[in-house]
Amino acid sequence: MIDETLLKQEEKAIFALRALYRRYGYLPFKMSKFEEYELYIRNKDFLVSDRVITFNDTNGKLMALKPDVTLSIIKSGEDVPGVKQKVYYNENVYRVSESTHQYKEIMQAGLECIGDIDLYDICEAILLAAESLALIDENFVLEVSHLGLLGDALARVSSDKTFEAQAIRFIAGKNAHDLRRLCVEYGAEESSIAMLETFITTYGERSKVIAALKEVSASHMVSELEALSHMLEHSPYSDRIHFDFSVVNDMNYYNHFAFRGFLDGVCESVLSGGQYDKLIRKMGRNSGAVGFALYLDLLEQLPKQSKGYDVDVLLIYDASIETDKVAAKVRELTAQGFAVSAQKAVPEKLRYKLLVDMTKEGEEC
Repeated sequence: MIDETLLKQEEKAIFALRALYRRYGYLPFKMSKFEEYELYIRNKDFLVSDRVITFNDTNGKLMALKPDVTLSIIKSGEDVPGVKQKVYYNENVYRVSESTHQYKEIMQAGLECIGDIDLYDICEAILLAAESLALIDENFVLEVSHLGLLGDALARVSSDKTFEAQAIRFIAGKNAHDLRRLCVEYGAEESSIAMLETFITTYGERSKVIAALKEVSASHMVSELEALSHMLEHSPYSDRIHFDFSVVNDMNYYNHFAFRGFLDGVCESVLSGGQYDKLIRKMGRNSGAVGFALYLDLLEQLPKQSKGYDVDVLLIYDASIETDKVAAKVRELTAQGFAVSAQKAVPEKLRYKLLVDMTKEGEEC
């Protein structure tokens, strides 16, 4: 049995997440460390960063260390009526870190459901996102929004892409003052402004958000939110799944539901996902798709639980002690569950709970 105290936070998470995703019929997906650079340059707007590490293969083809996994999964599958491609992964990706602005190898885990998806699949992905966060730390929040509803509300004001980009930035920043000013500049009606302001002022508990939306919108997409919320009520983590329209992923690729997850003690979102039917279409497939990625490198920011020492027992021996006796003592102690370091002298920086000197009597330190 693996001693979990010896595993890093992200390693523990990977073992737990694999078991969780397999229970829901997701199969492992494994890819090469690199893909043809053309795949990424064609879809650079989808990437977190468009800066990609490239090299020339032996045949002269330009290759890239993978900065993303989703694109490779889409590329590898095919559309079959009524069938869903359900895969999970844990892979290293290579991209520029937002904190250091240098290239970094990042451990990423996640899942994708591609094919003939429906509301059940979307709900399943959101529930698995919540349970993924809970496996790491139960102090989490998962925020869910509906980009289709947001897109329709923006289109009622203007089809201008400049307006859309500015409005989305204000909504993401919960900046109601500048959003209203922008809408007035574009000649928006008060009812349209009220709808957009609702996206900023109402967030959190799901039923409260739905009630507020019903007052300003008769869209069928509000009913979709309500149906999803009802399904989420059966989760033990229901009270930690909120509606929040400041979750705004790239609307050139994402559509309908989008979500992101936060852990207490980590200053940025550790999970991001949603429906990306538009990306699927752009890559020549006709399926629907939903998925998410969990950024395991960010788990380093979680408070570390330390037992205050490196080993349980420091065992001291010298040349006068027979080797068999040293080995027997180590077996005896490890059989009791202790971590043992056998040394001929006390290491300067080694922290230990108990010192056993085989040349003398054992003494506790």
